[in-house]
Amino acid sequence: MLGALHVSGLLMGILTLVFGIIVMIFPKILNYLVGIYLIVIGVWAIIQAL
Repeated sequence: MLGALHVSGLLMGILTLVFGIIVMIFPKILNYLVGIYLIVIGVWAIIQAL
């Protein structure tokens, strides 16, 4: 279980770094990334509540 959390943390770190670089290169994409993030978190919260 701990190994899965470590991989998940590493993956999140890599994704965060990649998205940070993308936002620095294409600032307008930030609106889309935030929108997608909010939609995914919202859907995940609704699924967890069921």
